[in-house]
Parts: sequence; structure tokens; C-alpha cells
Amino acid sequence: MKLLVLGSHGQIGHELCRLAWPQNYRVAAFDRAEVDITQQHAVRAAVARERPHVIINAAAYTAVDRAESDAEAAWAGNCSGPAYLAAACNAAGIPLIHISTDYVFDGSKSDPYREDDPVNPLGVYGGSKEAGDRAIREALSEHVILRTAWVYSAHGHNFVRTMLRLASDRPVLRVVADQIGSPTSAADIAQAIGVIVQRVAAGDTHWGTYHYAGDGAVTWQGFAEAIFDLAAPWRGPPPKVEAITTAEYPTPARRPANSVLDCSHIGEVFGIKPRPWREALAVVIRELYESASPPG
Repeated sequence: MKLLVLGSHGQIGHELCRLAWPQNYRVAAFDRAEVDITQQHAVRAAVARERPHVIINAAAYTAVDRAESDAEAAWAGNCSGPAYLAAACNAAGIPLIHISTDYVFDGSKSDPYREDDPVNPLGVYGGSKEAGDRAIREALSEHVILRTAWVYSAHGHNFVRTMLRLASDRPVLRVVADQIGSPTSAADIAQAIGVIVQRVAAGDTHWGTYHYAGDGAVTWQGFAEAIFDLAAPWRGPPPKVEAITTAEYPTPARRPANSVLDCSHIGEVFGIKPRPWREALAVVIRELYESASPPG
């Protein structure tokens, strides 16, 4: 079984490369410099050269605020690229596993979002991701689209690393407290994808869209407080984390007020149950501080 992983330098791509795949699996992983999914010829060439059994697309344009002024690049990375991948997969007769986002929803729902809830993205990032999802569905029946949210890891740019860096020289941090979501470890997402891929390889195929995020919900302020609480054995007493509103922290892109995803469907179909977000966070905090270059 050969897997083609695209976006290998991103948080999820990095964890997919670290995953303990079965012995008979081979992973060919490429970052954007090696295979740029926004270039159709590059996608076709990679599929023809590698001849994978499954493609996992972890490549995306993820700069949410910058997307508002860089819409062309966002649409290329999040819509055109996935469309090219879906077309190449269709031509080669292979399935595609694709990472999507909570930003396809507007956050106005009071309950967790289900897979069949209406989409209504608030900005360029969410709009381009939703269009990419649609492009995949239209071009390729054999696909799994995995929506996730609030992704973090010990690698790359994310909220956890940013909070720890800022706290190194700030006694007080002001963090938004009127947006809720489910922090999700990139390593856990990779594990979930691993299960799905192995089920596909065994012929147990259930194509479609699924939600996967950490179990439980919290505000950004609560997430920050948990980060400092869990990091206390290494960094000492936490900074003060003041609650502010979204209006007090304006950004170019609007964020969903509710990003919580209902993950029951992936459990029913694949037997995948996300672990509590705080439990997963503790593992990443430990990895960060026991690495060669701890944060802060």
C-alpha cells in the first residue's frame, strides 16, 4: 500500500509522516516546493510518477486573515488545488482523503455542527475551502473529506506555540472569550486518517464528509488558561489571561462564534472517538518542553 501525502511540512502533514503505519505501507510525502497542488501539471506528474493507492491532501492555504487581501492565492490553494487532485484521482481510479475546516460554517448555530448542516462561510478562507470540498464531491465519488477545527501541534504555527511565546515576556495576555471550539491535536487527526486509510485498504469504504475534532468545547481564553496550567511544571506560574470580546480584537477575517463539531458520525462509521481535548493538549505540551528547542 503506497500513500501520497501532500503538504508534508504543515502540522497535519508532519504528523502523517511520523505516524506508525503498518509495515506494508509506504509513504511518499511532499511539501509545496516539491509538489504544488495549485499547478495541475505538477499534480498529474506526481500521481503518474508515484502511482499511489491513496492520496492524502494536507496541503492548503491556511492564513485566515491574509486570505482576505490575498484571495487569488487562497482560492488557488483551497479550491483549484483540490479540484486538480480530485480529477487526477478520478483518472487514476484512486481515492482522496482531504482535510477541511469548521470555517465552512458561520458559527450562528447554538449546538455542535453536524455534517449535513448548511454551510455559510464568513470569509475568503472558509469560502475557498467550502468550494474545494464541493469540487472534490463533483469530480470524485471515492473521497473522504475530514472537517476539523482549532488545530495545534508541537510543530509549525498555531495557538499553543503563540501563547507560550507571548507569555515569555508578557505578564498579561488578553484573549477572546466569546468564541467556542474544540482544540484538536494534529497527531490525533493523523491517527484518525490512519484508521480511515486502513479501512479503505481493507475494502471497507464509506465515502463522504466527516467531522473530527477534540472532545469537548472551550473558549480561546479557556484554551489559553489550560495551556499555561499544563505548562506550569516547566515554565512556572501562568500569566494573567484576561477575557475580551471579539469586538475588542478586530481581525480582517470574521471567525465563527461556534466552531464545535458533532463527531458522532465518524464514531458510528469508523469507530473513531476523539479523546478529550485537554488530554491531547497535555501530550503536546510535554513534547514541546522536552524537545531540543522548547517554546519561549
